[in-house]
Amino acid sequence: MPTMNMLQAINNALDIAMAEDEKVLCFGEDVGGFGGVFRATSHLQERYGKARCFNTPLVEQGIIGFANGLAAQGSVPVAEIQFADYIFPAFDQIVNETAKFRYRSGDLFNVGGLTIRAPYGGGISGGHYHSQSPEAYFAHTPGLKIVVPRNPYEAKGLLLAAIRDPDPVLFFEPKRLYRASTGEVPEEDYQLPLGEAEVTKEGGDVTLVGWGAQMEVIDKAVELAEKEGISCEVIDLRSILPWDADTVAESVLKTGRLVVTHEAPLTGGFAGEIAATIQERCFLYLESPIMRVTGLDTPFPLTLEKEYLPDHLKVFEAIRESVNY
Repeated sequence: MPTMNMLQAINNALDIAMAEDEKVLCFGEDVGGFGGVFRATSHLQERYGKARCFNTPLVEQGIIGFANGLAAQGSVPVAEIQFADYIFPAFDQIVNETAKFRYRSGDLFNVGGLTIRAPYGGGISGGHYHSQSPEAYFAHTPGLKIVVPRNPYEAKGLLLAAIRDPDPVLFFEPKRLYRASTGEVPEEDYQLPLGEAEVTKEGGDVTLVGWGAQMEVIDKAVELAEKEGISCEVIDLRSILPWDADTVAESVLKTGRLVVTHEAPLTGGFAGEIAATIQERCFLYLESPIMRVTGLDTPFPLTLEKEYLPDHLKVFEAIRESVNY
C-alpha cells in the first residue's frame, strides 16, 4: 500500500472520480495547468483536458453560481475555493441556492452533485485572511453536508463519498496537514461514510471530540493525560453536518465527561452545538461541565498564531480540569 500525504490522497481521489465519470468537472482559481495553489489538482488538466479541469476568474460567487448551474443540469462539479476565508462572497449562492435547490422545487431539480473543496484552518502563518475555520457558519444551513478529514486515508475516502453523495457537500481540507500528514492509502477506489463519527481510541474517564487538524492535537494531549493515569476516549466527528450525536452521546454516557476542541472562535463555534445536545441527552450522567477548547474571539493573528491556536497543552489542561472537577 503506497504512502501518501493529504494532497496526494486528494489528487488521487479526484483522478479516480474523473476517470470513472466523465460528468465530473474540476474548476477554480489556478486549478488547471498550475495544479492549484497547493497543487491538489496537479496533472488533472493534462489527463482530462481543459474542458474538464479549468481555471475560473477570481470571483467566488461566480464559481459557485456556475457550479450550481452545472449541477442542476446533471454535471458533477467539484469547485475549489482557493482558501476557505474567501468563501464568503459565495455565501449567498451556497446558503440560498445550493442548500435550497431541492427543497424549493419539491425535488423536481437539485444540485446534489456539487462538491465544494476549500483549504481551511491555521498553522501555516497565513494571517487573518488565510487561516479561518468557517464551518459553523454553514452548519446552520439545512440542505448542506460538511466534511473535514483528519489524514490522507480519510481525505481520499471521504472526498470520493462526497463527490458521489446525492447532497451538496462542503469539503474543508486542513491545510496545515496537506504535506505534514502522511500515511498508507489504498490505490484502489474506496469510500468512507458521511455523517458517521469514528471512535479512534477507547477509554473510560473522559471523551474528547474534534475534527480535522485538531485530531493530531488531541492525540498529543491524550499522551500527556495517560501519563497521569487518565483514560481517554477519542472521537473524530468527520462530518459537521450531519453530525453523529449518537456516537458522542454513547461515549459520554460511559465516561461522564466531554471535552470538545476546534480552531474556530469560541462564541458561536460548533462546539457549543455539541455541548448543548449532549447536555440534553446525558445530563444525569455528567460528572463535570462540558469543556470547550477553541480559538479566541479575535481575528486570527499572524505573529501570535501559536497563542491563538488550541494546542495540546490547552486540551490537556481541559482534560485535567474535567476529571478533577
